[in-house]
Amino acid sequence: MNMIKKMKMKMMVMVMMMVILSEGSMIEQTCKETPDFNLCVSLLDSDSRSSSADISGLALILIDKIKGLTTKTLNEINGLYKKRPEMKRALDECSRRYKTILNADVPEAIEAISKGVPKFGEDGVIDAGVEASACERGFKGKSPLTSLTKSMQKISNVTRAIVRMLL
Repeated sequence: MNMIKKMKMKMMVMVMMMVILSEGSMIEQTCKETPDFNLCVSLLDSDSRSSSADISGLALILIDKIKGLTTKTLNEINGLYKKRPEMKRALDECSRRYKTILNADVPEAIEAISKGVPKFGEDGVIDAGVEASACERGFKGKSPLTSLTKSMQKISNVTRAIVRMLL
């Protein structure tokens, strides 16, 4: 009888370890299907919600990352108005484009993923990258927003790949 208890206990420990390992590998398995594995893992590992999220949840976490980067970029744009007044026209265009991401694309993507209509979520995520690229082109040369724009494009591409898994 004692031997049977030990075997059951070992089996329970093995099952628990498999569950723990599979949680970590969910992020890794999902991120392997994206264009930037390291960025994907980094973004998801930095959010505690990802440990218990399904693919829809991971997509929503990344959409939150897009929202955060959009807010950061808008703050940067507002600071540049004072430092670089000669760039007012390009900054105005970028401000308009990033407000579109914040007020239209992000809410569209969140609503679509939450309601199980990932195609429309994909559209919002794609548009975030398109808006960032258009902002960058508006400087016609040296842009003070290049690193933020590139980050937005990369996050959008990773998020899009995960949203596509839901299609």
